[in-house]
Amino acid sequence: MASRPVVQQQNRGVEGVPGGIKQKNMAAEGRNRRALGDIGNMVTVRGAEGKQQQLPQVSRPLTRGFCAQLLANAQAAAADKNKKPIAVNVGGVAANQAAKVPRKQPAQKKVKVKEKKSRRKAAAEDSSRKTYTATLTARSKAACGLNIKKEKKKIQDIDAGDLYNELAVVEYVEDIYKFYKEAENESRVRDYMDSQPEINVKMRAILVDWLIEVHHKFELTSETLYLTINIIDRYLAARTTSKRELQLVGISAMLIASKYEEIWAPEVNDFVCISDRAYTHQQVLEMEKRILGELEWYLTVPTLYVFLIRFIKAAAIPAAADPAMENMVYFLAELGMMNYPTMVMYCPSMIAASAVYVARCTLHKTPAWNETLKLHTGYSEAQLMDCAKLLVTCHFEAAAGQKLQVIYRKYSNPQKGGVAELPPAKFLLAPPAP
Repeated sequence: MASRPVVQQQNRGVEGVPGGIKQKNMAAEGRNRRALGDIGNMVTVRGAEGKQQQLPQVSRPLTRGFCAQLLANAQAAAADKNKKPIAVNVGGVAANQAAKVPRKQPAQKKVKVKEKKSRRKAAAEDSSRKTYTATLTARSKAACGLNIKKEKKKIQDIDAGDLYNELAVVEYVEDIYKFYKEAENESRVRDYMDSQPEINVKMRAILVDWLIEVHHKFELTSETLYLTINIIDRYLAARTTSKRELQLVGISAMLIASKYEEIWAPEVNDFVCISDRAYTHQQVLEMEKRILGELEWYLTVPTLYVFLIRFIKAAAIPAAADPAMENMVYFLAELGMMNYPTMVMYCPSMIAASAVYVARCTLHKTPAWNETLKLHTGYSEAQLMDCAKLLVTCHFEAAAGQKLQVIYRKYSNPQKGGVAELPPAKFLLAPPAP
């Protein structure tokens, strides 16, 4: 650090007279007197007998090359007397460090460039040979049935087509579904049949089957149907209900869901008429108030439907929209919603993911589960297998049964692609190979 200002003062101090130093700043000279004694023209080296010997005076600025020359002369003199050379501090820079600075050798650089080019050429020839050998090896192994190439994990961007769609909220959609996954357990239905003395699983299935038909006749949105079933299950889990009031709970729950989801909700008299006037206008309003009070007006919950639309979108990538795939997923989801054990044992996101998985198996999509679906659903194929088997069983029973055929008839319609009439994916029910 001290070498740069010292050399600058030396260059300013020499005025053509050897050894002459300009006395402009005495304070600076006092601070650097010891250093100036070393870098001036009085350069000394320790002799053989420990005496200080004066080197020839110079009248030009010292450079690193000149320092190296001085060091070489000092080392040659010391070698003659079998003494180790001592480093000479010239110009504030150790002479041994100056000697280590390599000199430019343009001729050697040209040789090195030629050597590098020859090495690159040889490496290219070796790589071409290896490539040819690797190709032959791969062909021979492929002929023997050995697949040595591993498939790369490809994850599709399912929101790439909605970048300019403000309603898709691409910037926040991942955070929204992350919140849905965390909040679904708060509104998840627990097993309540043991606390209901007059209601059983079959009665609930009959009610759901009838409500799906009412929903279809009123031409309501899918969000209304899934929210209706969620409200019914949450209410029955919180309060004991008689057998006579079960249908009243159903129509009142659909009235609440319609007001929440629909633009033009059906009127109370419409539900009174659809129930064959089994309940009065006043009874429907009283049950509506009772349900809202029991649920504490908590209606904004992640239902099965919000996961279905996201997972169907992930299943349709990279191909265009697949109506058969979409109808099959909704068919299986409604079957699972009507099946009480499925709704109680599994959370909505798992039921939705299992419906997508079974639909792809039923339609013979390959692969049945990929990295894109695994990323957006959060479930692997092994995690979905138990729930998927229940959905396949529901599909098999709906095709073979004589009762509760509303869902089966709905999706046997050509407008729905007739997906209910497709053979169930029975191979999923087979035990795993040992």
